[in-house]
Amino acid sequence: MIRLDILTLFPEMFESPLRSSIVKKAIDRGVVEVHLHNIRDYAEDRHRMTDDAPYGGGGGMVMKVEPIDRALSAVPLAGDDVPVVLLTPQGAPFNNAMAKELAGHQQIVMVCGRYEGVDERVRQHLINREISIGDYILTGGELSALVVLDAVSRFVPGVLGNSGSASTDSFSDGLLEYPHYTRPPEYRGWKVPDVLLSGNHRDIEQWKRRESVIRTGIKRPDLIAEAPLTDKDRRHLLDI
Repeated sequence: MIRLDILTLFPEMFESPLRSSIVKKAIDRGVVEVHLHNIRDYAEDRHRMTDDAPYGGGGGMVMKVEPIDRALSAVPLAGDDVPVVLLTPQGAPFNNAMAKELAGHQQIVMVCGRYEGVDERVRQHLINREISIGDYILTGGELSALVVLDAVSRFVPGVLGNSGSASTDSFSDGLLEYPHYTRPPEYRGWKVPDVLLSGNHRDIEQWKRRESVIRTGIKRPDLIAEAPLTDKDRRHLLDI
């Protein structure tokens, strides 16, 4: 089981995703626990202000350190090694390997930034990791938190109906996933590859590997450079 605590100014953004699909089933089974904390509840002034103008001038507003500190202090931690994550464009790029590593923790705490960002003292004193889901700017960290939540949950035992799904998804072995087909075997003249209908499991597995290598070479040659390839895989690349 894993517990995820999410600090946000907009907890309502999580309501629909947490009531849908695999994440909802994981919560219902008790293998994933999600707690939302409204940072505004920890602002002590009468206007419940969580942001202010930046020192030194500049556009936009900056999230204040005090409400975030109080919100984090209210989260019960499972131990000293709990990842306390700030979701920010300045963070380490999020990937499949990181999702798998995070899933090994009992608990993850995520702080969703907003506006121009957070007071730098949050980075310096209150969090221990920074994560980015891509080189682009969102209006806040809530969507990033949902991405991390979904990706991490897939590696938690008991979340996926098929325990092998996560291990065969794209990026699990450094390659993109092979093509998938289902019924009917032919539609508008578009046929499923004969090998998938053959019942020969050895040939099918070889076909999957070959297609995975070739697809990665075409679509993501940057991944091929780091992927653990066999001599046979390299011969497949010659086909393209």
